[in-house]
Amino acid sequence: MSGPLDRDEMARIVARDIPDGSYVNLGIGQPTKVADYLDLAGGVVLHTENGMLGMGPIATGDDVDPDLTNAGKQPVTELPGAAYFHHADSFAMMRGGHLDICIMGAFQVSARGDLANWHTGAPDAIPAVGGAMDLATGARDVFVMMSLFAKDGTAKLVPECTYPLTGLACVSRVYTELAIFHLTADGVVVPETFGIEFDELAERLDVEIRRPPNRE
Repeated sequence: MSGPLDRDEMARIVARDIPDGSYVNLGIGQPTKVADYLDLAGGVVLHTENGMLGMGPIATGDDVDPDLTNAGKQPVTELPGAAYFHHADSFAMMRGGHLDICIMGAFQVSARGDLANWHTGAPDAIPAVGGAMDLATGARDVFVMMSLFAKDGTAKLVPECTYPLTGLACVSRVYTELAIFHLTADGVVVPETFGIEFDELAERLDVEIRRPPNRE
């Protein structure tokens, strides 16, 4: 696929990589787009931390029900068999290891999978941790969707996070407009790039990256 990817293209690729039968939480913001590209009839079940299992895509038009929203207060649809429960039960699912994948945004991700997504540390910034810490430590896999570079041109995939941490060594994959990164015990592997050559990408990052073993 050519690139850089737009947000819908990124969401489509993330959806492609989610196995059927997975229980998945979509974080506020960009990750909510993933719901539009999932085959929810194929067995992927969406969870929202405000108390719903079996959530469908974002609701529009006559499908909007003001009492039916995701954690970001966006109107959503429900699928057959959807269930509602107390907020505390929802967090018990998150903390108890019952979610296969959560997908979140980030300010920074380190090469070893540390996540910083709730506060930049700036004096005037409004911290917003929500359920991110519970998801980061409770989900079996954590996928991050983010732009690879900040507005000042600095990379957001870093050797060490400089922002307050959400979780330690919790992120397994990072999806960006220019590349996908798998954070493994053997280092950062780049299985796909979009609109940029591997060597140019390597030059722009302070993190050492490598191709998948069968391409080296």
